[in-house]
Amino acid sequence: MRRDITTWWSPNLQKNMEIVAYGNYGPALLMFPSAAADYLEYERFHLIEAIEPIINSGKFKVYSINSINSESWLNNTMHPTDKAIRHQQYNNYVIEEVVPFIIRDCDGLVPIYTTGVSLGALHAVNSFLRRPDVFEGTIGMSGIYDLKAYTKGYFDENCYFNSPLDYMQNMEDPYWLNLMRSKRHLYLVSGRGSYEDPAASVVMGDTLTAKGVPHEVDLWGYEWGHDWPTWRAMLPHYLWSRF
Repeated sequence: MRRDITTWWSPNLQKNMEIVAYGNYGPALLMFPSAAADYLEYERFHLIEAIEPIINSGKFKVYSINSINSESWLNNTMHPTDKAIRHQQYNNYVIEEVVPFIIRDCDGLVPIYTTGVSLGALHAVNSFLRRPDVFEGTIGMSGIYDLKAYTKGYFDENCYFNSPLDYMQNMEDPYWLNLMRSKRHLYLVSGRGSYEDPAASVVMGDTLTAKGVPHEVDLWGYEWGHDWPTWRAMLPHYLWSRF
């Protein structure tokens, strides 16, 4: 399996950012790390190994990027306004830098899907819903899609437009809604075991239903907790069975 690491100075984030690519061809799957982890998290916890047959088959070409959550919502020393600004800078980095890199690395336009676990699921689903003109779909695993779960009572415009539960409840723009409604790969998946919050996927799903956005909410059993064995089972299952 091809494995290449690329680093560049991000104008949006004003720091070096790494990305790792796995595989040679196929639609692109962009992975957002959990919590404060880095671009190699999914490799260290053997999730890449779990989907290696999928990568080798050419079903997907996989990319994993760094998070900046330790410079945003998980940083207890920053002012909340600055956390929200940093989150928006990260969005700009993804759209203006990562997506063009993927297109170049794939030698042209390919469908790009997003995925992530835990806080990475929020980033993955948020990225798709904010820009359905760029991304084809998303798989959110064990996520909470209300940014207020992380903002400790702070909420400004940047927070609102990065909180899928909030902005989707008020979404009325026919252009963006029709783009979302044209997609067929929006999956919200959660276990019901230790430290999972399946209700977060259910309420997000209800909001999407109210807006006519196709999606699937799948709640696994009580033996599936908020941990890597769960995600190592979930992601290959969806990549094999839904695509």
